[in-house]
Parts: sequence; C-alpha cells; structure tokens
Amino acid sequence: MNDPIDPMMIRKAERAYSEPRLWKKITSVLGFLGRKTILMVLTLFYCLQDKDTPTWAKGVIIGALGYLIFPLDMIPDIIPGAGYGDDWGALVAALGTVAAYIKSEHKDKARMKADILLGPDISPPSL
Repeated sequence: MNDPIDPMMIRKAERAYSEPRLWKKITSVLGFLGRKTILMVLTLFYCLQDKDTPTWAKGVIIGALGYLIFPLDMIPDIIPGAGYGDDWGALVAALGTVAAYIKSEHKDKARMKADILLGPDISPPSL
C-alpha cells in the first residue's frame, strides 16, 4: 500500500517551519483549532525547545509543526470542516512518536501559554 503523504510535501512542510511562522499560524487559527489542539501544538513546541530532546525527535516535531504551517498540504487548510484534519493527524502522530520525551514542564508551559492565548480553561474537571 502506498503512503498517501507525498515525501516532497513533507520536505516542503519541514522547510516551512520557523518559530515566527508557527506563532503567526497559532494566533490566526485559534478559533478553528480548539484548546486541545493548541495544547498539543504548544506541548510539541516546548519539547522542541528543550535541549534534552534528541535531534531525531526534534526532526519529527519540526515536520509536524511545519505541516501545520504549510497551507498546501493533503487537505488545504481553507476547506471548512476538513482543512485541519490532516494537520491534526500529523500532530497526533508526532506526539505519539516523541511521547517519551514530553516532560511535565512542557505540558505546564503549554497550559500556561494556552491560558494566555485563549483565556483560562473553565471547563469542568474530567472524572
């Protein structure tokens, strides 16, 4: 079975990554992505910033964050309802791949930054 994601597209997505582009993308799509996805993006971002994260894991993270930034991916981001579905999948895959390197401090920083960007989370605690 062929991989549905074009390797050339992945290379373009990796080249699309930069910290300023990531912050621009995050702030421009806050309403579309939702808190859980923003937390995932920010957790990956803070893991990427950590000097203890191995180079290969940073490459995975850069690929996923670059894919989020890159507007012409498998499903273009401008398609309502579906445009960020493939981006979400790339983020989930990256998070699962580098999960061993995600620290509590990455999650805490992500929550604090999400509260700044989105306001405090006032949803009831999960049971």
